Amino acid sequence: MIIWLASYPKSGNTWVRSFISSILFTKDGDVDLSKLENICQFPLRSQFNNYIDDLQDVKKVYQNWSNVQNYMNLDNKIKFLKTHHVNCKIENFEFTDDNNSLGVIYIVRDPRNVACSVKNHFSLENYDEVKNFLFREHNWLGVITDKKIKPLDNKIPTLISSWKTNYLSWKNKTKNYLLIKYENLLENPYLEFGKISRYLENHLNVKFDEKKIKKAIETCSFRNLQQLETDGKFKEQTVDKQNKSVKFFHLGPENNWKKILDKNISREIENKFKAEMEELGYL
Repeated sequence: MIIWLASYPKSGNTWVRSFISSILFTKDGDVDLSKLENICQFPLRSQFNNYIDDLQDVKKVYQNWSNVQNYMNLDNKIKFLKTHHVNCKIENFEFTDDNNSLGVIYIVRDPRNVACSVKNHFSLENYDEVKNFLFREHNWLGVITDKKIKPLDNKIPTLISSWKTNYLSWKNKTKNYLLIKYENLLENPYLEFGKISRYLENHLNVKFDEKKIKKAIETCSFRNLQQLETDGKFKEQTVDKQNKSVKFFHLGPENNWKKILDKNISREIENKFKAEMEELGYL
């Protein structure tokens, strides 16, 4: 069964993933970014190779979501998968279902700060592009439109949809749902990572040593993760249009939309996502 680590891009998913890999896959909780491979992303090309000849065929991808997850669950073990995918249904094909999913930890972030981070991560030209990125419902990542471009090993169509739809899709359709706000992780990491620890204990039927949890929280601080990336120990960077590496752990706590984002853009984001932002305490 799968426990999903789900979020819209640039919302803290890898931060939470680092913490979970530290308490599950290290001896003392000291973060080791090589352990991130134990919580891989979904979907990946390698997961679909036995089902699809053309891994850029969107229809064939969504027709095989369930088949791939059924195969992954043949071992009857609990596993963690990271995803930015919307929890949707296309035609009669569900992204996931109760037969394959045990629960979800959903990480959400103020969309105004997501906008600032998305611009850097996806090398977008301006904030109008960023706004359209956040608003677009049919927002597929990993689709290669230029046939001359050879897709990277992990490139496969992934529907993230809009910030709002992504958030609501997991909130409204998933059992054993734990919501974690990025801002709360910054303000009170011991409380929020403690919630994650209790969630894992409940579903894995384990008890974590408090010293190990404390060590994982300390070594998974944004500053430490940023330094580990600088030291070459983080292997999941993207590249920009000039094929240069883009910093993954970019601004973190210093990403303040009030100082960065154009007021007109922030106002449009607030109007577009008003109900959800009020619900989450962002307005």
